Amino acid sequence: MDFKQCLDKLEAAGRLVRVRSEVDLVHELAGVARKFEGNEVVVFDKIKGHDLPLAMGLWWNRDNLAHLFDVKAADLPGLFASAVKSLRAAPVAPVVADNAPAREKIMSAPDLTHIPVPTLALKDGGPYFDNCVVIAKDPDSGVRNASVHRLMVSGPDRLGILMDVGRHLRSYYERAEARGRPLEITINNGVHPAYYVAAITPSAAAPMDVDELAVASALLGEPARLCPGLCVDVEGIADAELIIEGEILPYVREPEGPFAEVTGYYALREDRWAVRVKSVSHRAAPIIHSLLPGREVWNSVGLNVEANIFDTVSRQIPGLKNVYLTHGSSSYHAVIQLDPPHNGLAKNAIMATFASFYFLQMVTAVNSDVDIFDPEDVERALATRCRPDEDIIIIPKCFGHELNPATDNGLGAKVGFDCTCPLPRAEKYEKISFMDVDLQQYDISGGGK
Repeated sequence: MDFKQCLDKLEAAGRLVRVRSEVDLVHELAGVARKFEGNEVVVFDKIKGHDLPLAMGLWWNRDNLAHLFDVKAADLPGLFASAVKSLRAAPVAPVVADNAPAREKIMSAPDLTHIPVPTLALKDGGPYFDNCVVIAKDPDSGVRNASVHRLMVSGPDRLGILMDVGRHLRSYYERAEARGRPLEITINNGVHPAYYVAAITPSAAAPMDVDELAVASALLGEPARLCPGLCVDVEGIADAELIIEGEILPYVREPEGPFAEVTGYYALREDRWAVRVKSVSHRAAPIIHSLLPGREVWNSVGLNVEANIFDTVSRQIPGLKNVYLTHGSSSYHAVIQLDPPHNGLAKNAIMATFASFYFLQMVTAVNSDVDIFDPEDVERALATRCRPDEDIIIIPKCFGHELNPATDNGLGAKVGFDCTCPLPRAEKYEKISFMDVDLQQYDISGGGK
């Protein structure tokens, strides 16, 4: 199933809406999209100055995403965790396909102005690709890496890119730059979410010497389909809607930003890395895919990180039930659900959770009778089961995420809250419950739905 087929499946299930009115790429499109955030996927059929449609919202509703994988939303982290485990067990290597829909049309000269790329937030520095799968090769080993980075369109054949500290792409680039060479990449837009899952697999779960695209193969149930580069020695995704080929230039830094990041704040305009675009190819009638910062990032990153945390921590700590990266925390707060067999193990679990994903700034541990997806229930546990003098862990001067404004270029404190009940559990911690009734059995009138 390719990206278009994903949209068709969602539309058939009533999970997609189309905006038929013409919208402007600068701010208006994002403004309309915000009205649907968390609900149906949105396809914009008419974009001012362009003939191509654009889709947004594939990741902002877990139920929609689960529908594409034919599972329940609660099962997504487990599904993704199984796919990531395949990297260690039996990875399925991608194949180079004989036919590549992404090559149906090739621009005679690369010109990004012909592609509808939105300017999202009011103070964004320009139009942004913010959910493309970037593929590169290790300059030493040739192993492929897939990742996601924001890319600002700064000219017809120019992009600005942010490469976070600790990411494999950053390491690839620094080694290439040290030799005075550019780092070749393909930028793949409009792909099945399986490729996106592969690209956002945390570095801790995907060592640098493995091809992360095997994760996509595991989720697809068949080898991931690639196609040779036209101008670079890096493959693209054969079934993508659009492939941009380019090179990240050595020793070149150009202004990039501001950009409305997932943190809810603007990343400031600074000199960052530059990409020279060498070729652009696409399907005969492509649909461009964009992402709205917010729930889409919380879900896309969150689901994969949740899977990795669960896999990592459950191998060390007994009693782990589930993991959730809270909406609103920008992937900086994890709530872990567990019933530890011994006092003190919840604190061990908190430490193991921090170690499994360095972005985290907060971890809250609760028992299995707490609904980790309900902020009220989590707050109740925090207020009634956490003894501040015993159950709060503060770790100063830890490496975190440089985009978090609470850190100093990524260096800051982390805090853990042990909200699990001490053993043996006293009756005072038993939660109230009520009779479950079916309202369909009652004659009720008035109200809305």
